[in-house]
Amino acid sequence: MILDLDIGNTLSKWRLKDSVSSEIRSRGAVWTRDEWKPGADIPDLEVVETVRISSVARRSVLTQTERLLKDNVRTVHVARPAHETLGVTNGYVEPGRLGVDRWMGVLAGYQLAGACCVVDCGSAITIDFVLPGGRHLGGYILPGLRLMKESLKLGTGNVAIDPDSEADELLAPGRRTAEAVNHGIYLAAVSAVNRIYAEVCDRESISLPMLVTGGDALVVSRGIQVPHAIWPDMVYAGLEACFPLTAAERAGKMAGAPAPPRPVPLEKIRAGLAFSSLL
Repeated sequence: MILDLDIGNTLSKWRLKDSVSSEIRSRGAVWTRDEWKPGADIPDLEVVETVRISSVARRSVLTQTERLLKDNVRTVHVARPAHETLGVTNGYVEPGRLGVDRWMGVLAGYQLAGACCVVDCGSAITIDFVLPGGRHLGGYILPGLRLMKESLKLGTGNVAIDPDSEADELLAPGRRTAEAVNHGIYLAAVSAVNRIYAEVCDRESISLPMLVTGGDALVVSRGIQVPHAIWPDMVYAGLEACFPLTAAERAGKMAGAPAPPRPVPLEKIRAGLAFSSLL
């Protein structure tokens, strides 16, 4: 079995994948912390042959996790950002400072759709762009829905946005404080994603397919105005592309990969920008 780990600052996600059939056998998530315990935080390591890790948590978390795994598992692969990987050139001045989760998403997106826009809706919302030929432009980082809510310090932290809410409802003025907070941060998030996408496409003279991932992808996607696809396993797919272990992975098949969305014409994007500038 293959154990894939996506260790975030807040939440750490894992999945077990059959090394022969390439099927996902189980998955789960735990709160990120300094010490992990086999059997409670991660699956039984006796069935695991290889581990692949993407981690943006504190160095101590990754160090402790690697130590635990290397004592019990034959092979451990740790993903790290690089200047160039799989045909994608890192856009950062210092490539090693790009978050590895963003790098995995960019690599997966490029393998699936070529030039694209990757939006990750987690603790932070990150937006990255890759142009034809694999040139990563860099990207944008803004607070995620939960961070924006916490920053207001209004005692509304326990009232979460319902992921099944419709965009029209979330964009309406709130009639209670909790609603006003939720609707305000939602509008801020989706407005930023929509505007950034349009501005970059206009500047680069290209309309890009958009791929969305992360814990808040479902709710944020309802307010995104261009065609897009939701890909929950995008970071895992980046690990698959970097460290292909199964026959399906070596053939370029990434688990859970959606059909790439067809982007809208560039002229329509520019018309929308022109209209918004008049308001």
